[in-house]
Amino acid sequence: MKRRSFIAGAVAMPAVISGATRAFGQAEHVFRLHHLLGAKAPAQTKMLEPWARQVEENSGGRVKIDIYPAMTLGGRPPELVQQARDGVVDIIWTVNGYTPGQFPRTEVMELPTVYVNDPVAANLALHDMFEEELRDEYKGLEVMFLHVHAGQGIHMRDKLVRRPEDLQGMKMRIPTRTGAWIIESLGAVPVAMPVPELPSALQKGVVDGAFIPWEIIPPLKIHEQTKYQIEGYKQERFGTTTFQVSMNKGRWNSLPDDIKQAFRDASNRDWWAEVGRIWRASDDFGIKVAVDAGNEHIVLTEEETQAFRDAMQPVVARWVDEVTGKGIDGAGLVAKARELVSANTAA
Repeated sequence: MKRRSFIAGAVAMPAVISGATRAFGQAEHVFRLHHLLGAKAPAQTKMLEPWARQVEENSGGRVKIDIYPAMTLGGRPPELVQQARDGVVDIIWTVNGYTPGQFPRTEVMELPTVYVNDPVAANLALHDMFEEELRDEYKGLEVMFLHVHAGQGIHMRDKLVRRPEDLQGMKMRIPTRTGAWIIESLGAVPVAMPVPELPSALQKGVVDGAFIPWEIIPPLKIHEQTKYQIEGYKQERFGTTTFQVSMNKGRWNSLPDDIKQAFRDASNRDWWAEVGRIWRASDDFGIKVAVDAGNEHIVLTEEETQAFRDAMQPVVARWVDEVTGKGIDGAGLVAKARELVSANTAA
């Protein structure tokens, strides 16, 4: 497959793929892909568009995937999973944590010290865990691929943070419950909201900062609302967020085998790894935008980073205790995830 040629050309593609008939003829299978960010966000231009074009190419023109960004088909980001399950749309890209409690096993990859700094290794670990450990919690959906972003960095409006104590009492945005636990472990106050609402919340002082990756800085102009971007030693982050690209299960079951294969081939293990590389590159670009705009990029020392690790360690135990109470082998999942991240770190 000519994967990289698609990635290289993604930015030149139109923001919303039109419904016009393609040069190779009328497609037999047309899909609507709905997501929460804008049409120029890297999630669309560098990931969703190349993936959609690859599926179309694999199908020989029998598939067409129209992409609808920024919730243009209606609803709010927390409704995306249900939209896919109900068949309101065919395919979604969304944050798992917007529907808390529905994907508890997959949350393991969000935990601090499970996810450290490598989205490629994390994505491959998710891939390798999926069939045995994760698939059952995606009922009503056919998962195309899962992924993480490059990890939560700390964005602050005007306060420099170098120690957990510096966050005491600060109001910090986070999209997931595991992220909320991280914020609580650091003495701050978690404020949940979909990421499109963050610029206004920062501007109005609703939050003092946020735990999000650098990737989101350019599309939401986060550098205009903050002064500091802070991360740990050797790009270590404070947990991460998991995402999914999934199709309505009924629609999937209705497809002929060769069309299913077109999707599978575009969503193979190599693609899960490539998505990790895409998000790492987007993250590097995002922090450059902030620094070029005059923001200060703080990289903590190893000693300072260890203080954050120590403060966040109870989050892992809290998660294990909670999911174990639901009949899930939390300790086993943590051990498996760490083992697979380590095994895939040099992949």
